[in-house]
Amino acid sequence: MAVQAQKIAGLSAFIICKNEEDRILLAINSLRELVEEIVVVDSGSTDKTVEVAQRLGAKVFYNEWRGYGLQKRFAEECCSNDWLLNLDADEELTSELAKEIRGLFLEGPKNDIYKIHILDVYPHEDQPKPWAYGYWQFRLYNRSFGRFSESSVHDTVQPLPNAKIARLSGKMNHRSFRSLNFWSDKFNRYSSMQVADMVTKNRKLPHFRLVIEFPIAFLKSYILRRGFLYGWWGLVIAHNYAFGRFLRIAKYYEHELLKRS
Repeated sequence: MAVQAQKIAGLSAFIICKNEEDRILLAINSLRELVEEIVVVDSGSTDKTVEVAQRLGAKVFYNEWRGYGLQKRFAEECCSNDWLLNLDADEELTSELAKEIRGLFLEGPKNDIYKIHILDVYPHEDQPKPWAYGYWQFRLYNRSFGRFSESSVHDTVQPLPNAKIARLSGKMNHRSFRSLNFWSDKFNRYSSMQVADMVTKNRKLPHFRLVIEFPIAFLKSYILRRGFLYGWWGLVIAHNYAFGRFLRIAKYYEHELLKRS
């Protein structure tokens, strides 16, 4: 008879969400046997997100949406422990990463903040391709040495100067793509938030970026991020990424025109 591994005492995981009933199941299930506490902060779901999270044993809190960074700050405050593991509702720990984190805490963490490699997975895939685009983020950390920023757009942990930082080798899967329709809505919403953030911070964007933003972003996605290895799907990915980047510049220019008028 298999012996169930104990949950890691002193480690809380948290997830912010809204209308994620189709994806949050994978996220919470990848944590249930690993962490002592799972905190979910919902900002007003109208589907069964809250019901699913509670059924899986998560502690669910409500907080009105004020932006990514502030929402994660609120979630940090809801956690009982100093050691925190952050997932988004469209992410999941791989079994390799869960095993690595368990081993880390069995020995006792020797660092304060750990970066995790997060890989894109598309709806027609079970696992990320070997060439899948990935990015590194601070997701496992002791909040005495770093907290999420208060930015409405950028949600990243800001380490204190004395924090010891390391990387984990295990991966996290990222299922951000539901459909092309969902992706378009997300780019539209997020680009508006980016422009509002730039205006608040009085950032300026040169007009020539209206010309270069789309082709440069397309090449970045298709060549540098190896989108061409996906075949025809890689063209779809690259065009959508480039349009999302261009939309931000276009909306900023529109803001300037309206301001002048």
